[in-house]
Amino acid sequence: QVQLVESGGGLGQPGGSLRLPCAASGRILRIGSMCWYRQAPGKQRELVATITSGGNTNYADSMKGRFTISRDNAKNAVYLQMSSLKPEDTAVYYCNGAVMPLEPPVRYLEVWGQGTLVTVSS
Repeated sequence: QVQLVESGGGLGQPGGSLRLPCAASGRILRIGSMCWYRQAPGKQRELVATITSGGNTNYADSMKGRFTISRDNAKNAVYLQMSSLKPEDTAVYYCNGAVMPLEPPVRYLEVWGQGTLVTVSS
């Protein structure tokens, strides 16, 4: 079974930085685009950033210049580097990816991680 597992959440200081890794596990043939989403308390889940298999990236406007998404295809991992943190960045951050398993059905499946909580507070 293919899984995505986030880590790296916790308490961040306003103006500080945090790095969130997300690793895919299981018998994987390939991984397509990967994304980070977040859901703040009482709000809808929103897209933070996307990275294609070729490394092209896109960001939500409010994260541009502060967050950086990257991936390591050899490790089946994606990362979110968050800088200049603000209290409004407090949310559960979810990793999402298009993952093709080795076993049938051999097609891209959308997989979600369980989420990791980031709290930005002094």
